[in-house]
Amino acid sequence: MTPSRRFSGVKKATVDWRAVGRRIRELRGFNITQEEFARHIGVTQGYLSHIERGEKEIGAEVLLRISREFGKSMEWLLTGEGQRQ
Repeated sequence: MTPSRRFSGVKKATVDWRAVGRRIRELRGFNITQEEFARHIGVTQGYLSHIERGEKEIGAEVLLRISREFGKSMEWLLTGEGQRQ
């Protein structure tokens, strides 16, 4: 059996980056600016803007920083499911 046939039944998980961006925007709320939030997670305001609009995929390191800094689970950030904490 060829490798492509062996895994043909496996469904590849995809991430809805627009939905992730919406959750991050929700997390940021109205009392903190993009610039302040970006500073907390170690990215630029411009990059955060792209993230919130779902225009960029977010690396694991940035997701982990958001999760730790704001006490949200990575699962919730990525899927909207699981403990929001």
